[in-house]
Amino acid sequence: MRLRPRSIRARDTLVAAVLAAVVFGGIAAGADLGIRGAENAALVRDSAQSARRTSAAIRDGSLASPIPDDSGGRVLIQVVGPGGNMLDTTPAAGRHARVSAYWPPRDERVRDYEECKGHGLGRRCTIIEAIRVTTAPDSVVVYAATGVPALLVNGALEALLVVAVLVLSALAAWVTWRVVGRTLRPVEMIRAQLAEISGSDLSRRVPQPSGEDEIAQLAATANQTLDRLERAVNRQRQFASDASHELRTPIAGLRANLEDASMHPEDTDLKGVVESALRDTDRLEHIVTDLLLLARIGTGNAAREDLDLGELARRELARRAAVPRAADAPRLVADLALDVGVRGVRMQFVRLLGNLLDNAERYADGTIAVSVSSSGGTAVLTVQDDGTGVPEADRERVFERFTRLDSARSRHAGGTGLGLAIAREIAQAHGGSLTIEDSARGARFVLRLPLHT
Repeated sequence: MRLRPRSIRARDTLVAAVLAAVVFGGIAAGADLGIRGAENAALVRDSAQSARRTSAAIRDGSLASPIPDDSGGRVLIQVVGPGGNMLDTTPAAGRHARVSAYWPPRDERVRDYEECKGHGLGRRCTIIEAIRVTTAPDSVVVYAATGVPALLVNGALEALLVVAVLVLSALAAWVTWRVVGRTLRPVEMIRAQLAEISGSDLSRRVPQPSGEDEIAQLAATANQTLDRLERAVNRQRQFASDASHELRTPIAGLRANLEDASMHPEDTDLKGVVESALRDTDRLEHIVTDLLLLARIGTGNAAREDLDLGELARRELARRAAVPRAADAPRLVADLALDVGVRGVRMQFVRLLGNLLDNAERYADGTIAVSVSSSGGTAVLTVQDDGTGVPEADRERVFERFTRLDSARSRHAGGTGLGLAIAREIAQAHGGSLTIEDSARGARFVLRLPLHT
């Protein structure tokens, strides 16, 4: 059997009620002992003062008759002779029988004690001080008796304290129930919203309460997680869409060539078919490689390190210069500042720079200028060619996947159509940006990244 409440609200309320009962119970027990001790001490004091005052008056012969009642009837005083007959009393005590049958011995002239009679609600107790006036055998005895309040005798005080503890514990439980319920209400709203979010629609977000408490931070974290999840799902969908869109054409061409060669082997140029199949296979491999890279960018799987953007550019340009180039290949011009620190994945930055240089070489007429600098808290890398440039209306389109402009930047120029998309994805994954800016001639690609010192 499950005894533990499932709800946090119920558990907190139960704990608060138990703690309140323990705390208030301890306070009530202390109050009970304190009230009883204080009241008994007061009763003993009153009885002792009255008895000793009367005993002194008897010894010096100044006791009036009837005995003066200074307590308003609260303290009953009786003077009893050796035979048990009552010699004198206060007016109120005269209406009562002898308050006590105890007779103090000569070696214990003064005694304080309590006597109780009856049971249950009818129980009555009295605080008595008995004083033997002298040590003579025929000495009289003075009795001063004060009744103990019924509240302290029949358990009524304890009952009242128990009721107070229960009421206060119930009040603490009710307050806890309301406060915890109000506190957890945003959590329930977050849970309900998360339950409604499905894989087909990740655009919805959970409500975020104001403030900076734990629940507000939970909502913010949940929304950040949903943002990352939405981007990941969109990335997967984009991958599937891109793959189905771009792989279909080379696969269809490859299949058509192979089927034609298979059906008409005698009329087929085997070498030409193989060369065409290899070209299509190379293109498929490049497309798949680029798509897989796009799917991995920004996933956090690659380790980041501190890098010098100027040194990265210098090494890439040196590598390209070492490769044999065509006579009409564009000339590379560099203006590279060193100690321009950035933080990121080295191979992704190399790929970004390589894609920008490949693009520039594809469209440059004669010169490609590469520069690295820093401005404020930003590292800036610029790659500019002297080709036909990109119309302002198309400057964002060139970063879309598989987008090729209708003019010089077309499929026959080579590439998969993913180079600039990959470059921008890498820049954004590292907190930067990649844009095309105005230039006197050609296309000017500008990469901006946060400086890291």
